[in-house]
Amino acid sequence: MLANPSTLHGRLHNKHPSQFLPPSPSTRFLFPSCSRFATSRKCKFRSLSLLFPSRRSNGICIRALAESEASGSVSAGCAQSFPQPYSVKIPVGDRYILVETGHIGRQASGSVTITDGETIVYTSVCLADVPSEPSDFFPLFVNYQERFSAAGRTSGGFFKREGRAKDHEVLICRLIDRPLRPTMLKGFYHETQILSWVLSYDGLHSPDSLAVTAAGIAVALSEVPTSKAVAAVRIGLVADKYIVNPTTTEMENSELDLLLAGTDNAILMIEGYCNFLPEEKLLQAVEVGQDAVRAICNEVEALVKKCGKPKMFDAIKLPPPELYKNVEEIVGDELVKVLQIRNKIPRRKALSSLEEKVLTILTEEGYVSKDEELRSAETIPNLIEDEDEDEEVIVDGEVDEGEVHIKPTSRKSTPLFSEVDVKLVFKEVTSKFLRRRIVEGGKRSDGRTPNEIRTINSRSGLLPRAHGSALFTRGETQSLAVATLGDKQMAQRIDNLVDLDEWKRFYLQYSFPPSCVGEVGRIGAPSRREIGHGMLAERALEPILPSEDDFPYIIRVESTITESNGSSSMASVCGGCLALQDAGVPVKCSIAGIAMGLVMETQEFGGDGTPLILSDITGSEDASGDMDFKVAGNEEGVTAFQMDIKVEGITLSIMREALLQARDGRKHILEEMLKCSPPPAKRLSRYAPLIHIMKVKPEKINLIIGSGGKKVKSIIEETGVEAIDTEENGIVKITAKDLSSLEKSKAIIRNLTMVPTVGDIYRNCEIKSIAPYGVFVEIAPGREGLCHISELSSSWLAKAEDVCKVGDCIDVKLVEVNDKGQLRLSRRALLPDTEPDDKNVKQHTGDPTEDIAASQITPDKDLPEKVVNMPKDGFDENTKPREKSSTPKLGNSPKKNLMDDPLLPQKKFIRRLVSPAQDKTVSNQDETKKSSSKTVGTDSRKDQSSLVNGEANI
Repeated sequence: MLANPSTLHGRLHNKHPSQFLPPSPSTRFLFPSCSRFATSRKCKFRSLSLLFPSRRSNGICIRALAESEASGSVSAGCAQSFPQPYSVKIPVGDRYILVETGHIGRQASGSVTITDGETIVYTSVCLADVPSEPSDFFPLFVNYQERFSAAGRTSGGFFKREGRAKDHEVLICRLIDRPLRPTMLKGFYHETQILSWVLSYDGLHSPDSLAVTAAGIAVALSEVPTSKAVAAVRIGLVADKYIVNPTTTEMENSELDLLLAGTDNAILMIEGYCNFLPEEKLLQAVEVGQDAVRAICNEVEALVKKCGKPKMFDAIKLPPPELYKNVEEIVGDELVKVLQIRNKIPRRKALSSLEEKVLTILTEEGYVSKDEELRSAETIPNLIEDEDEDEEVIVDGEVDEGEVHIKPTSRKSTPLFSEVDVKLVFKEVTSKFLRRRIVEGGKRSDGRTPNEIRTINSRSGLLPRAHGSALFTRGETQSLAVATLGDKQMAQRIDNLVDLDEWKRFYLQYSFPPSCVGEVGRIGAPSRREIGHGMLAERALEPILPSEDDFPYIIRVESTITESNGSSSMASVCGGCLALQDAGVPVKCSIAGIAMGLVMETQEFGGDGTPLILSDITGSEDASGDMDFKVAGNEEGVTAFQMDIKVEGITLSIMREALLQARDGRKHILEEMLKCSPPPAKRLSRYAPLIHIMKVKPEKINLIIGSGGKKVKSIIEETGVEAIDTEENGIVKITAKDLSSLEKSKAIIRNLTMVPTVGDIYRNCEIKSIAPYGVFVEIAPGREGLCHISELSSSWLAKAEDVCKVGDCIDVKLVEVNDKGQLRLSRRALLPDTEPDDKNVKQHTGDPTEDIAASQITPDKDLPEKVVNMPKDGFDENTKPREKSSTPKLGNSPKKNLMDDPLLPQKKFIRRLVSPAQDKTVSNQDETKKSSSKTVGTDSRKDQSSLVNGEANI
């Protein structure tokens, strides 16, 4: 409870005159303990007041409601409580943003809409009527939501109503919270809620920076006591030109993505990502953003003077000053010794013991009572006297309130402090002593100097079945990073306002279990802190990844914090980089991250007044310090940065010094990462999937997919590959666990998408089906052509079954490809044109099956199935030997070369191997002109290689 609860009463005179009407003499205020509404000086009823029935019910007034005699009418009084509509245009960059208040959300403590282009963000601020229990943090809650209707569509999921916040919405909630929290005054414990919605989005003007600015303006207009108005802008860098609030189109070519928030004279928060941008360029961007924020804040201050509500400064309750003196006298000397303990857990336990000692001593001396006792002492009733009523006689000090009698208790003369106040003061005193030790002694809790880095140790490959793993330890902070590689099915889908489907190729997921700090806690959905830290590490590592063309894998990195004592997100950057290298990802370079701290006002602690910057801060230095500035990159530049502060802002000179000191720290960490033992494998794990990329003609993609995806599914089942992904531009990605299945699927796809050339000859092609007008012959897996009945034999046939049946293998020649891509084949073109009475013509037995079987030669099943006929090496096209004509047979004869037959058409042919080992289709009309003796392929009977030809290109 509060140290001096009596000061909670009486703030009606600070309210805006349009919100409350002057009470009549008969008006009574019976409210809970709330500085906003308990206005009677004599009234000391708290939460119990509403439990007692009053005999004068017509005297009760709730908020702005009073008797009609004093106000004229209730409706008129309510109408006056609403703020008047007001609009103002504020210049930002090369355009204006429109700020409106009093139009929407008039019952909120503060509400505002901001319009940029056709993007509209609405933000409201409300606060609780009753203050919550004092604590060491301001009770601020932020929620941000992007309505799909803002872009004219609905969610792509099953549930069409927006549900829990998505990750990028959580990140924007953090962007809103972080700059506002330092401006909130200590001692204000009314819960404050900021709600922000994107009502309209045009796809060009980003809503995140507008949401931060809208929240800052809404808080400035509300009753929440703050020190300064807050605004935010985004800075982009396009062609060496800094752009304020760039559009999404401009950001596509930007080298920098920086979001900066601050006041008119200080920087409160920055977060950004870039591609190895030097520190000097980053500082220039911060300077441009600070100027833009200053201009917005000046306009906001003018707006607040016209439309703002009075601040609730009288609701601020701080612990009494004498309590600080008492705590320092009790544990001052012991606190100095405890802060010299190097390890976190023993130091934390020692500080807890000191805190209990302070509470015990102050309780024994009568200065501290339990919250329950203090709360009962605060609820002392007081009579509300009415001049119009007759005075009532009070017997024996009792108060007559109907049938309930309450005996008033006298206050103790000794001042009482609440237990919460003692804990808050003890924490502040501990922070004060820690800062003094750093400034005066030049040593931190673990004995380091301000710019010294903790001991670093790293290992990789400790998880044998993981694709890549690393354990990075820096002091008492440790990250276990695991990298996993996969195909497109492992990509993370993002459902955003504009694009229906957006897939993330790389994502890092950060987890912070309670065991990493030696505590017991609940495990559930990732917290906002975990999502924010994971995104920071992800964006830091993203610039070093290879392109998708060079490395077609989807990459997932998991960072589990196994120990934590400061800078666990930067440990995730270092561990994630080592895990990527261990998984065989060809990263461009190594990346390291470091967290910087700050001690302002060093003169108070024995310094010369110059701010002291700390490298590689621990958890206690983060809690007791004034800044947490995380910077990731290499020796050449920065890839990601994030700054949070606990004071009312820092200057550009402090940021410059922090960036330069962080660069020296990163260099040291990168040198230590090179000492990783064992070093990263830098090759693909044998458990990682194989991915092969093929390029086919875009119009051939449908041949691979088939009707309803039947063909691609059959290929997957037949070959045993994991997945086959196709793209409209002709890219085909095959994912397999072993090389054999990869090569099988690759061969089938090549045959499906090959481009047949008129004149090609195909051997041992199976007849798949027979129709009255001919037979359908498979010249390659999945590719069939029609051999008309007139092209089956040199003589007339009544039906195709007279010479062949389904399953027979014949030799055919491609004679035509029509506009639809359909193939017309001919067997007759390969038969000698002989007379029926030729003595060499074999007479049919009358059974076509027997004739086929007699002439059929079964090829080796392990060899490639189909061969395009081509001349032997050194064949002279001008000299064509003539041989005796042979009997036409169905099948393939290994001793017979059809090109030697004088009756065949005299055309140029090349030998082509239509097999899984062949990569490209070669034109027979172009290649033979280069060299008649050049061998493009080998005959299937001479090439006894297996189906797998070499290694797959990964």
